[in-house]
Amino acid sequence: MKRIAVYCGSNQGARPEYAAAAQALGTLLAREKIELVYGGGMVGLMGIVADAVLKHGGHVIGVIPEKLVIKEVVHEKLPDLRVVKNMHERKALMAELADGFIALPGGYGTFEEFFEVLAWSQLGWHQKPFGLFNAGGFYRGLLEFLDHTTREGFIRAQHRELVMAESDVEKLLRRMQAHRPPTEVKWVK
Repeated sequence: MKRIAVYCGSNQGARPEYAAAAQALGTLLAREKIELVYGGGMVGLMGIVADAVLKHGGHVIGVIPEKLVIKEVVHEKLPDLRVVKNMHERKALMAELADGFIALPGGYGTFEEFFEVLAWSQLGWHQKPFGLFNAGGFYRGLLEFLDHTTREGFIRAQHRELVMAESDVEKLLRRMQAHRPPTEVKWVK
């Protein structure tokens, strides 16, 4: 993988494990020479992961809508900042640039971005891997819900396996690099 899109909070969250996870992920991406594609902000976990990549000599591509540049949340030290018109363009460009996706802890925006590209994979529109960095057990409830949804027949088992979750970032990256996408599409029984 040459580039990974990271979705994460524009806040740091309530627990120090979340900021530590963002720092660890950014450091690992730089060490592995994997470029970061992210939302272009300087705030919250977004800023922490970008700063960690930059501090360790890695490359960062920020993709930010015009309205967020105006609100002055843009990271001004990025070597590659792409300003787009809206969130739809942001998500499309991030997905196009990335070879895989990782979600750190976050809120509505993080979930929405992650699940949109995940649904695209389920539909067979791309075959890129997905990881949840389960820092401090943040995604435990979501993972249980995905298992429930699979048991109830709304997600096929092979599509549930698209989401790899680990609390160890190095293990998560290794799993993503070894990822083999399912061959079955959503509607085939």
